[in-house]
Amino acid sequence: MSDHEQTNLTQSLYLKAKKIIPGGTQLLSKRPEMMAPDQWPAYFSQARGCEVWDLDGKRYVDMSTNGIGSCLLGFADPDVNRAVKERIDRGSMCTLNSPEEVELAETLCAIHPWAEQVRFARTGGETGSVAIRIARATTDRSDIAICGYHGWSDWYLSANLGANDALRGHLLPGLNPIGVPAELRGTAYTFKYNDRAGFQTIIDQSGGKLAAVIMEPCRYNDPEPGFLAFIRDQAHRCGALLIFDEITIGWRLTHGGSHLQLGVNPDIAIFAKAISNGYPMGAIIGTKAAMDGAQKSFISSTYWTESIGPVAALATIRKTGAIKAHELAAKHGAQVSGFWQTHAATHGLNLLIGDGYPCLAHFKFDYANSEALRTLYTQLMLERGYLAGTGYYPTAAHTAEIIERYGQAVDEVFSMIAQAIRQESVSELLNGPVAHSGFRRLI
Repeated sequence: MSDHEQTNLTQSLYLKAKKIIPGGTQLLSKRPEMMAPDQWPAYFSQARGCEVWDLDGKRYVDMSTNGIGSCLLGFADPDVNRAVKERIDRGSMCTLNSPEEVELAETLCAIHPWAEQVRFARTGGETGSVAIRIARATTDRSDIAICGYHGWSDWYLSANLGANDALRGHLLPGLNPIGVPAELRGTAYTFKYNDRAGFQTIIDQSGGKLAAVIMEPCRYNDPEPGFLAFIRDQAHRCGALLIFDEITIGWRLTHGGSHLQLGVNPDIAIFAKAISNGYPMGAIIGTKAAMDGAQKSFISSTYWTESIGPVAALATIRKTGAIKAHELAAKHGAQVSGFWQTHAATHGLNLLIGDGYPCLAHFKFDYANSEALRTLYTQLMLERGYLAGTGYYPTAAHTAEIIERYGQAVDEVFSMIAQAIRQESVSELLNGPVAHSGFRRLI
């Protein structure tokens, strides 16, 4: 424990957790070490709108990822909660099936007219695994071409079983595929976004064994003209299916999936996170032909039949569509990015500000000690009552007044950081270790 570490209930509980929960948390992105070790609050007692209270009653405004992108409407949205509570009172689990899943399937197919069938899960990682299983069953093939991040499952991490760290640049550095069967070596191949030549090499070397291509249709920027159509057409020419991962960008860039805006339809698309505003829910939608494998392969789980997830998703989809939540996210993200740019220029601070979608706004300190500066920024914003990192996932709960006050705090903090850089005193100002930037074992 550092000399500066808080000795409050929130921090004390995390110290206990690290002894009895391997890795400290269930999600890497929620490890306090990823933000500001010994300072970032690990636990919350309440969360409403964009406000969070830790176990010691300290209130924060969340100007970071807002539930790792899951709460587009804000925490504990009253309309979604009302629908969920009504279902809980009538029973959320039963020997029989939830009728809401049929309504949700119809709703998703109406929003995505190319899709004809739907299966459900409860997490993003599950939806990826289900989609890959369906694709392998439909095509009776094994190999997968991968672009980007798609979770923790064996089918994905098997790309790291080769001589080289194939997922470096696609995922966090340092992910060791230990525990993934060595027999999966040679079943997953990676290519980079907008890299037609890299993808073509996979196609040329696939030998007719490629079952599917899985990728995010976009992340921070639009694809190069024709890139998605090229991937789709080349995949189809060799008999493979195209899977779009809309888990992060879906509902945030546009209502439904980003591919609706980009004009290229996949064979299968997967959703989670913002589809249900923080309640566990995932969906796999596809054409009838692509989903045929779901009839052949055993894909089944008890808790995929509970009612809360579908009810939350239906309420969330209705509300995000009605209030045009994706437009609010773009507006709020652009305003925050503007604050970063303006105040950095005022104080002579070198930032690399993402020029892509405002709904996933982000920046980076353009210095050799960028991780130390990122940690210091988070520390100073915590002191001012903000959960803040170098990325901001806007929600409908962020008001103009909240964002304006955040901008004032950024102005003050950027001034202090610029001064610390000039005086070479960054390390002296830190009240704990520098944040982790990738996977690291916790001792």
